[in-house]
Amino acid sequence: MKKLTALEAFNASPHPSYKHTTYFDVYDELFGPYQDKNITFVEVGVLNGGSLFMWREFFGPNARIIGIDLNPGAKKWEEEGFEIHIGNQSDPNFWKQFTSEVGPIDVFLDDGGHMYTQQVVSSESVLDSISNGGMLVVEDTHTSYMEGFGDKNMSFMRYVQIWIDKINTRFGSFDKHQSDRRVWSVEIFESIVAFKINKIASELKSAPVWNVEPAQMEKDFRHEDQVFINEHEDELTSTLKRAFSVYQDT
Repeated sequence: MKKLTALEAFNASPHPSYKHTTYFDVYDELFGPYQDKNITFVEVGVLNGGSLFMWREFFGPNARIIGIDLNPGAKKWEEEGFEIHIGNQSDPNFWKQFTSEVGPIDVFLDDGGHMYTQQVVSSESVLDSISNGGMLVVEDTHTSYMEGFGDKNMSFMRYVQIWIDKINTRFGSFDKHQSDRRVWSVEIFESIVAFKINKIASELKSAPVWNVEPAQMEKDFRHEDQVFINEHEDELTSTLKRAFSVYQDT
């Protein structure tokens, strides 16, 4: 049986669902390996029902599809064979109860309210429940650059930056030990962030290793380049300006 693309599954859904055109290729990239697998998939924000049917079409009949919404009206989709939980994604106690009832989650997709507190609390609360080889995905992360979604000092993308720092400070030469190893890698797309879980790789001790140790060390020229940088500072300005600008001059 031919596997559907995310866009095909979206168009096949009999009920309304609202997505952005750039999302479907990301879904295929991230979720494709889970198609036709015995997985538990959770989505936050399912009231209209369309996305539930989309994911059933996309993942296939072996997937356990669970929806979460704040509106009790979403319970009607249980009649269609979906598991529906009603709760506030900003409430850590809701997540404690939810993860206790549901068990390990292979793919978690946050398409809820997109407020910073909602996104961060949901992520922090379910990370420990993501199975090895699974992922937590948050979409509509563009709200971190918009007004009306919370304190910008605690935006979701600032939270993502903290995770990037946590991952990089696992480097073995640092004196301070980084103990938070829940996430192996972070992948960023337009308006979507994926946290990938690989428990063995995350716990791997960072240490230098040679495949074959050289009989004699060659001179390390890495710092010699500073002479070139100093002599060509003006020429490098445009490249560096472009590298550190969000919006390019037109």
